[in-house]
Order: sequence, then C-alpha cells, then structure tokens
Amino acid sequence: MFYPNDFHDIDLIPEPPTEEPARQYYYIALAGRKLEALGRDRNHPYRYFLETFGCQMNEKQSEVVAGILDEIGCVRTDSEEKADLALYNTCTVRENANLKVYGRLGRLQNMKKHQPDKRIVLFGCMMQEKEEAERIRTDYPFVNLVFGTHNNYKFAELFCRMMEEGRQVIDLQEKPDRIVEELPTERNYSFKAGVNIMFGCNNFCSYCIVPYVRGRERSREPEAILKEIRSLVEDGVTEVMLLGQNVNSYGKTLEHPVSFARLLSLVEEIEGLHRIRFMTSHPKDLSDELIDVMAKSHKICHHLHLPMQSGSSRLLKDMNRHYSKEDYLALVEKIRAAIPDISLTTDIMVGYPGETQEDFADTLDVVRQADFDTAFTFIYSRRSGTPAAGRPDQVPEELVKERFDSLLALVQEKGRAASSRFTHTVQEVLVETESKEEGILTGRTQYNLLVHFPGSKELLGKYVPVCLEECRGFYYLGRMAADCEGH
Repeated sequence: MFYPNDFHDIDLIPEPPTEEPARQYYYIALAGRKLEALGRDRNHPYRYFLETFGCQMNEKQSEVVAGILDEIGCVRTDSEEKADLALYNTCTVRENANLKVYGRLGRLQNMKKHQPDKRIVLFGCMMQEKEEAERIRTDYPFVNLVFGTHNNYKFAELFCRMMEEGRQVIDLQEKPDRIVEELPTERNYSFKAGVNIMFGCNNFCSYCIVPYVRGRERSREPEAILKEIRSLVEDGVTEVMLLGQNVNSYGKTLEHPVSFARLLSLVEEIEGLHRIRFMTSHPKDLSDELIDVMAKSHKICHHLHLPMQSGSSRLLKDMNRHYSKEDYLALVEKIRAAIPDISLTTDIMVGYPGETQEDFADTLDVVRQADFDTAFTFIYSRRSGTPAAGRPDQVPEELVKERFDSLLALVQEKGRAASSRFTHTVQEVLVETESKEEGILTGRTQYNLLVHFPGSKELLGKYVPVCLEECRGFYYLGRMAADCEGH
C-alpha cells in the first residue's frame, strides 16, 4: 500500500535499520533472497498454510502475516499437509480456543515426523499468555516460532531468525511499545477490508483476558486511518469495517483527542466508499453524538453490535461493565428512536460465577424486550489471571447447560421474528462469495443479514438489489429484484 514497490531493490549490505517499518522492509528483502536460494534446490515454491482462530482483529493481523509471506515469495496453500510452513493465529478468549490449538499440535507432531523440514509457527493472543508460551517451549519443542500480539509487526525479522537458527525461537513482548503502520497486507477480499483504528482495551471486565494479552488502549492517528482507507478505496474497496476492542473509546489516548463519532464523519467524506461498518461498541460509553452521526449518515450501516453479557444488574456490576439492566434497555430504546430500522446484535454469557435463577431470568427478560436480530450466546469460560476465575461460586455445569439451551431457544425464536421483518422487501446486497452450490451467491445487506440468491460470479464485489423472499432465521433466500414479479 505505502511500502516499496519492489523489495528486491533494498540494499542488504548495510546493517538493518533501527526504525520501523524500514527495519521490517529490510528483513522482507532478506527473507526473500534466502527463499530464492532455497528454491533452486526444490521442485516447487515454498508453500504456507495459515489458519486464524478468533475475532476480526486476529483476521486483520493474519492478513499482515500473509502479506509479508507473499512479498517474501511464499505461495499460500489450503493443504496443511503439503505446506512447508504452517502458521496458526491463536485465540484465548475461551478455553475451547486453547484446546483447539493443542488438538492441532498433536496432529502436527505426527506430521512433522514424516516431514522434518516443515516449520510450525504459533502467534497471537494465546501465545501472549506466559503460561501457554512456556508450555509450548517445554512440551512442544517441534514448534519452530512463537510470538505474541505486541510484536506482530516483527514477523519478517522473526521469520529470518527461524530460518537461520536450528532451535525454537520464542519472542514475546510484555507490553506493546509502538503501532507500526504500512506493512504489506494480503486482503481476504478485494472489495471489502478491515481497518484497525485502535488496539488494546482498558475495561478490565472481570471475566475477560483481552486486556492482559492485547495491552492497554492505543488509538491510531486519524490521519493514518484516513490515509489507509483512501488507499484501499483506490484499490477497489467499497466497504470498510473499523476495528477495535471498544471503538466507542477511540481517540482518548491521542495527544489531540478525537471522538469516534468525529472519526466516522471524516471517513464518510471519502469519495468512492460505499459502506462503513464498525465493531465492537461497549454500551457504557456509546455517545449521543455517535447515535446522531449514525442516524444522519448515508454510508454507515444500520447494524450495531452491542454486547450485553448479562441482563442482571447485580452481575453486570460484578463484571465491571459500568451499566445496569435499566441502562442497557434505555440505550436500546434511544438507539431505536433515532434509527428505527437498526439491526441490533449482542453477546450473552451464561454461567458467570454466582449467577442465580433470578439473574438468568433478568437476562431472558432483556432478550424479550430488546428484539435482537442475533445474539451470540456462550458459556462462561474460566480464564486464568482474571478476577472471576478465582471465585468459589462457580455454577454447576449441568445447570449452566440447561440455562444455555433455554437461552438459545429464546434467542432463535426472537431472532427469527426480528429478522423476518424484511421479508418481501428489496434490499441492497454486497455480493461476497459464490456458494458451494454453483450459481448461488451469498452476500450481506447493510443490516448484516446473510442472503443467498441465484446469480453469476461476475457479480462478486458488486451491490445488487435483491428481493428477500424467505427468512430462514438468520439468513434469507432471495432473487435478484429484476427477476421478481412486481419489480
């Protein structure tokens, strides 16, 4: 995007630069020449397999790693077995995410016995936990490279170390020291892209490990964000997703503070940009200014992800969420008054320590009143090092499962009813993928609803008017408006 057109032109005779990102450009060039030399003795290019666990922030970081590997001269493959380099961007929000990684490592260990030259890389949130990184060091010595969330930008440099050193390389930073811009990125889509506007989190919810593995909040300068989006638009992007652990607190750490609502207004002014999305919003500091900007905007999608976690004021206080059940419902009412067609989605946790039947009933009550289009429901997962993990009043597993099933049934019932309000309307759909079934396309409305409809793959990346004919809960079946009677 803003990096050199040809890394082959970089002079490798002097010592590596100390400033970033020039230092990483140097190592991209160095790694590329190392692979060129390696390739002379091979009958195929150096292939890599990359899998991402977790959130869209992780997806964005994986795009940077993929972009660097592409510049180095590696070729991506969907085959874990055929890859010379296998990389895994890890998540640690819930215990199950960690278990997935260890399950994968068991298979990779056996694979590496038959492919001793295969290199394995683990990075991301799970690796930022000291205990997990130490376990990899002692129990999984066949893993070649480990790094965390704070030094993702150093991947080219770490790749060179891994290729040069005949031992396991573990490189972790305890705290983030900088935001490094202008690194190569391999986007998953040509027409839409995620854009980081901030990193880290200052909320310290009692159940959440994110502030410990991603660090404290750091906002990017608005000029850097706008520059990146303009460049993306010039490259064919028409929809951007602004990313942060809590976008509502964007700009507070800047030398000259800028509100998130103001940033959205600046992004809206970019010509050629058609849609703006963002996530995630914390209810405690969603401002009237932001609601007003969304209501007046012609580009900001009318979809808001507003994590609730629990409907119990007592538990919300214990979780350190800084709002009550009544506050949350009042906010929902205020949003709907300003933006009547808004699509609201949320996160809901079941089984937080000390949760009583009365607390759970409050959660169900909010679901009945708020009319969420979708709610992402999950069972509380004890994360080591968080305040909630040490609580003695953990809820029995059988009771949690019973409550979870009850919540899920209500969420599906209410979600189907809320989503079906668009039946027999024509909506603009951004076509994203072609289904496994040939001739069936999949896209999203501005309300973040999935739509499947017949069409040709030439429509990928385009905005198409689609008649939504049948609601199937959280997705629609439809036809292009020109093919529908009466349109």
